[in-house]
Amino acid sequence: MKKILVVGANGQLGKCLQTVSSDYDWSYKFIFLTSADLDITDAGAVLSVLEDEKPDFCINAAAYTAVDLAEKESERAFAVNAEGPGNLAEACREVGATLIHISTDYVFDGDTEISYSEDNFTNPKGVYGASKLKGEKLVMDANPKSVIIRTSWLYSEHNRNFVKTMLNLFAEKEEIGVVNDQFGQPTNANDLAEAIMQIISSDSPGHGVFHFSNYPETTWYSFAEKIAEFSGSQIKINPLTTLEFPTPAARPRRSTMALDKIETAYGIELKHWENSLQDCLHTLLETK
Repeated sequence: MKKILVVGANGQLGKCLQTVSSDYDWSYKFIFLTSADLDITDAGAVLSVLEDEKPDFCINAAAYTAVDLAEKESERAFAVNAEGPGNLAEACREVGATLIHISTDYVFDGDTEISYSEDNFTNPKGVYGASKLKGEKLVMDANPKSVIIRTSWLYSEHNRNFVKTMLNLFAEKEEIGVVNDQFGQPTNANDLAEAIMQIISSDSPGHGVFHFSNYPETTWYSFAEKIAEFSGSQIKINPLTTLEFPTPAARPRRSTMALDKIETAYGIELKHWENSLQDCLHTLLETK
């Protein structure tokens, strides 16, 4: 029986992986570690855990994701998003494990009208994106046989995310404004968890950089409109420009990613983001 070690188990992807793991427990042994269990910025601790557990796969679901706060906490962002993944990659190389590391569309500047492929030029606009890009480089430098998955606009029924923030605002306000000139692909973290398990379960997990998200592209405003529609909210949502809604960290204007590489390599069935959003809302509203 193969062993899968998941770090960052308390994040929304980590929690989704815990749910998905029940479908694979007949062929894999899962070990879930929170940041309290393992600080990935501590290279010695990382190596010690991996030498003790000797996993076949290590999924890095740990990340510093506070995009705006990262502008002030750059040292912490780079420690978690760059040094930590580098430590994991080195330890995985030592024990012969395959590292699956999660990255982001924010490694791109968004100044384009086409969808980014995995080998397009990266040029992050803020500290968060820069820290994630540095993490990609450290991972591949330490262990070229790693798998890096870039994803975007992640949400789920767990933790804080855009969908849950919108639902809270709908309950508190009669009218809100949402940015309508930033384009990307919302991604249900449960779908990402399933895709990761398909990669692990494939005959050849391969290595390199892959993009995964739901499709097609949309704006934050249109995303919010669908959240309202599917949840039955009557709130008025006003479209805003980025200039009308300034944030400490600059966001890419259009960070849409091409998805054909991962679809072809692993036969992963991609989902329309509206369908995946409905799945998430069904779970969220059913538990209220």
